[in-house]
Amino acid sequence: MRWNQLGEGTPNAPSALFGTDVVSRTIDTPEFRGVTFHEVRARTIINRVPGASRMPFTHTVNPYRGCTHACVYCFARRTHGYLDLDTGAGFDSQIVVKVNAPELLRRELAAPRWNGDHIAMGTNVDCYQRAEGRYRLMPGIIEALRDRANPFSILTKGTLILRDLPLLREAAAVTDVGISVSVGLVDAELWRTVEPGTPAPERRLDVVRTLAEHGIPCSVLMAPVLPYLADSPAQLRATVRAIAAAGATSVTPLALHLRPGAREWFMAWLAERHPGLVRRYEVLYAGGAYAPRWYQRRITGQVHELAAEYGIGPARAGAHRSPRPERAEAPEPAVEPDPGVTQLTLL
Repeated sequence: MRWNQLGEGTPNAPSALFGTDVVSRTIDTPEFRGVTFHEVRARTIINRVPGASRMPFTHTVNPYRGCTHACVYCFARRTHGYLDLDTGAGFDSQIVVKVNAPELLRRELAAPRWNGDHIAMGTNVDCYQRAEGRYRLMPGIIEALRDRANPFSILTKGTLILRDLPLLREAAAVTDVGISVSVGLVDAELWRTVEPGTPAPERRLDVVRTLAEHGIPCSVLMAPVLPYLADSPAQLRATVRAIAAAGATSVTPLALHLRPGAREWFMAWLAERHPGLVRRYEVLYAGGAYAPRWYQRRITGQVHELAAEYGIGPARAGAHRSPRPERAEAPEPAVEPDPGVTQLTLL
């Protein structure tokens, strides 16, 4: 059973959407103006990734649903539709917060059936989005993983991860910890329009630099590479050069993919901002959600050549456990399940 149905155009009617087990808050501060937080108590927090996804990890933890980063291309927009929430502006402003995530994770890690598999975070929406500054779920999550010496990785566009640097160092002393920062471009003007809620690319690269200075290797997922917008040789060179200067251990490029939910929102943005590119995108993505294999190979080859020139290499297998750069020939991954929210499993 899903959430109770909410009529379109009434995004602030939590009792109709969630029933009585959810507290919805609208915070009247400049940082969160227009954002509603739906605080839920989930029954499960460790998600098993479907085998068809072909991801290099089998389990994830997602303390949030929806993301104030508001990236126009975000593939996770589709998951908001499972909650009967809008996948466009609603994804950016209706944030589901699993307030019991740390205590629940500690309980599930201690269960006899749990075998200590690697847990990936930040693979659906960013666990260090701005909401984390208010709810502070990640310290408890990292502490639970540290105390069980359970390996984990984090992929983020957020600078807030540096708040938890002492905990990350403690965890890295007892288990395998992989950190990867997502930086797909360094063009400031383009960044402001495609990733309006994120820290600037140079601030994210400061995170890479700071982690390296404190003995925590950090890789960069160069994603997404936006066709015809951020993929010229000069743009790729500028991005790889900046990544290398920040001290990244590796760089892995990933071309833009447009799943249903994200595709409609991105194409509407493209029609408004770059109408001359609409037809080119329709042709490039005529075969599905992923760019053609020839395009992926071209971008991967160019980035790896530049990385070698600047003294960094492609990611080693398992180094940061982020999505693989070439998947055009594979079936489209199933959207990651989230039984703690999508089936009205609230306490």
